[in-house]
Amino acid sequence: MDELKTIFKDQGALLIFFFAVLAYPLIYSIAYQNNVVRDIPVTIVDLDNTSSSRQMIRMLDATKEIIVAQEAGSLYEARQLFWDGHSKGIVLIPEGFEKELLKGFQTSVSVYCDASYFLIYKETLSGTIQSAGTLSAGVEIKRLMSAGGSEEQAIEQRDPMPSKFYNLYNPSGSYGSYVMPGMILIILQQTLLIGIGMIGGAGKEKRNNQEVVPGVKVKQGMFSVVFGKGLAYFMIYIPNIAFTQVYLAEWFGFPDKGSFIDVCILLIPYLFSVIFLGLTISMLFRRREHSIMTLVFISPIVLFVSGLSWPESSIPSLLYQISHILPSTSMIPAFLRIRSMGVSISEVRPELLFMLVLMVVYFLLAAFTYKITIIRQSKKPSKWSF
Repeated sequence: MDELKTIFKDQGALLIFFFAVLAYPLIYSIAYQNNVVRDIPVTIVDLDNTSSSRQMIRMLDATKEIIVAQEAGSLYEARQLFWDGHSKGIVLIPEGFEKELLKGFQTSVSVYCDASYFLIYKETLSGTIQSAGTLSAGVEIKRLMSAGGSEEQAIEQRDPMPSKFYNLYNPSGSYGSYVMPGMILIILQQTLLIGIGMIGGAGKEKRNNQEVVPGVKVKQGMFSVVFGKGLAYFMIYIPNIAFTQVYLAEWFGFPDKGSFIDVCILLIPYLFSVIFLGLTISMLFRRREHSIMTLVFISPIVLFVSGLSWPESSIPSLLYQISHILPSTSMIPAFLRIRSMGVSISEVRPELLFMLVLMVVYFLLAAFTYKITIIRQSKKPSKWSF
């Protein structure tokens, strides 16, 4: 209760615990609401100006990835339109395009994509390849039919081993459904660490033992102190969990294939391990601003080593092993397997056990750190026991 009173008296901590942890997931979810990049404006340069080239243009415009924004008379003109921001890519149909097709020779279509934005590059290239492949297949099928074969035979000869692709666990291939569930966990972790660090730094500023452990008689023992403080932060984050994992997931259609009870079983040791880690490192900050500067600085690193922005198999092995001191590194893959793949809690037992170990280790470290800090600040040696 004393810890809760301290929290609610700290306006900065309230801003982090309630506003930031609700605003950031909501803003990110709205930003990724469209989920996929569609209707990318491209400029067409048709140097052939034949029925085949116009058919190619119609096919490009019919794809879900591309929309033909305008046509240009030359590559130079199209390049100026690109630099002026009127298009995100250029498709060049060369002169002699139809002639080469009718002769049975190989021809090409040039695609200039904005590779500085990977999603735009990928979708532009994908739409063009799809259109060119469809047109090429149609030409080849007609050629085979003219040789005396039926349409079915021509299709089989054109593609004797057709490929079928299935997007498992994310059928639409949406970026929001991929990144947001894990991003929310990182937001919960970082806001907890920053808020706890701010309160710890405020206690150091006042240089008062009872501010380090506000309102608690530390002779009761550090275990009870740390557990009481941890329970206060856990209670504050219960509404945040309900908002992010229930309401937000439902509003924006995030994956929800697994049992919510299994999710809660994971979240309990995750939150407590983050809280006890926060209590441990909060004793390192002499001022409340130090926690903000330090933890905000390492937030991009936390995102990188989590495996969301870069595959864990491509992260240096030593760095990835060290990153497991952060609860999010173990939590995110386990959480995504339950939420996106629908596995049971038994399938993520190694991650669950590891987070339980982290919770116990950080609890002991927090108790030890608090005792050492208070002893150093005391004028007389302390005889307090664990």
